[in-house]
Amino acid sequence: MARARPILAVSDVNRLFKYGWAMILAFPLCLPALGAPGGDHDELEAWIEAPFRLTQDEAFVLHFRHPGRRSVNWQLQLLAGNGAVLQHWRGEAMLRGGEAELRLGQRIAAAPGLYSLRLSARTAGSRGEPIVQQRQVALGALPAPRLAPSQAAVPEFDIVLGNLHSQTGHSDGGGPLGECRGAQEPQSAAAGPAEAYAYAQAHGLQFLLASEHNHMYDGSEGSDPAADPAKAHALYRKGLGEAAAYSAAHPGFAALYGMEWGVISNGGHLNILNSPELLAWERSADGELMGDTFVAKGDYAALYRLMREKGWIGQFNHPAQNQFRVHGQPLGFNADGDASMALCEVMNSAAFSSRDGEDEKRHSFYEPACQRLLEAGYHLAFSSDQDNHCANWGASYGNRTGVLLPRGTPLSTASLLEAVRARRVFATMDKTSSLVLRANGRMMGERFENSGPLRLQVAYAPGPGRSAAALAIVHGVPGRRGEPDTQALEGDSLDLTPPPGEHYYYARLTQEDGRILWSAPIWVSQRP
Repeated sequence: MARARPILAVSDVNRLFKYGWAMILAFPLCLPALGAPGGDHDELEAWIEAPFRLTQDEAFVLHFRHPGRRSVNWQLQLLAGNGAVLQHWRGEAMLRGGEAELRLGQRIAAAPGLYSLRLSARTAGSRGEPIVQQRQVALGALPAPRLAPSQAAVPEFDIVLGNLHSQTGHSDGGGPLGECRGAQEPQSAAAGPAEAYAYAQAHGLQFLLASEHNHMYDGSEGSDPAADPAKAHALYRKGLGEAAAYSAAHPGFAALYGMEWGVISNGGHLNILNSPELLAWERSADGELMGDTFVAKGDYAALYRLMREKGWIGQFNHPAQNQFRVHGQPLGFNADGDASMALCEVMNSAAFSSRDGEDEKRHSFYEPACQRLLEAGYHLAFSSDQDNHCANWGASYGNRTGVLLPRGTPLSTASLLEAVRARRVFATMDKTSSLVLRANGRMMGERFENSGPLRLQVAYAPGPGRSAAALAIVHGVPGRRGEPDTQALEGDSLDLTPPPGEHYYYARLTQEDGRILWSAPIWVSQRP
């Protein structure tokens, strides 16, 4: 097990009391010690630890982590279902060893119902967009939605479950669990893709993507002009070969090898699931490219264009509101990007977790940023990954990305990618439960024209002992760049006649245990 050390959460108590906190406790808590990763992971992390069912006097915990800053300014809002702010608090958390935890509690002045806790945080002195995390919570006794019992959410499809975001010793992952404190020095860990695939399959996953940082093939976090481009090229080819060999030797498991392109600072990470070419911007001292194909650092428009030309499939990784700029626009729409980007990570377990019992408590959510991408016009399904940097591929938590294959279709890299391209994907925090949305009989992920009434039908297949606590349909307008609206459902269907124009809808279900499932959206062009 990883060595534990106390984390002391300290805040400016006198200042915070001005905002009406009834109780503020700073306390030490033992968690696995985290290292101080280098530049590509030099970003703020913030998350909320709260039970789904709150009491009026519930205490919950705010977590913050940044390896290089001393304090974090934060604000917390309690939101009604229509987005109205009911309560609002703010403060400053002082980081000790790069981390802080605030245990907070105040009587919640709200009637029984469904609400959201929205946390916004930025490092002190930062002027950029804040990190935003949001958790749905329930206050008081609520009637559970009436859902038809289902053993299989989609009888005509098989569901396969896996993880589309992980690193191995080919970049900054693969650290042994007893020693792993966070991101590894690039290419320092012995465990490579073959070991990752074997581990994942042994832990019940049906597919795994080894998504290696594209700029670490020179063996450095930054840039090493003395590195050998031939070795970088050969290492990427080796990874592709290991994935193909493992898939061929293990029918029923899809081993994928690709890259996590970009950097966090003024950029954003995205995965390319099926590129046979290593994309690079770094060069050796004599000008030779550290890869196969040049794409300038941060040039997402050029990257999207290349991906579309090559038929490559992408996933937005842990998106933030200020990332993925196109022509200066954060989360900017691009037709090439829309054609090639198929997925948006809506939830991750902790990237630097060293747990292997699916019991990681630290979770990050990205639904607001994914919604902004949908509102910009992107056609994206949701994924739920683990971003493993330790040698626990798929085992830190029970979340999965679910992919629908036509019944009887053998699982292979090709069939998996075809389903992802069709957006037949759902995200789940619970590998035993699944969620599917249809509209007038059309499958989630589809785009179609409609005239007259529209029936949205949700199919939920709960795992053993699981049940639904809340179900909602989220609706938005592609290209509007506004805020989607959410309608709670008492049953498993919703009948409506949309106004003429473009629409998207997706389902979000919260189980009694607080775990959330997201269907893929469905896109409707409503005709008069």
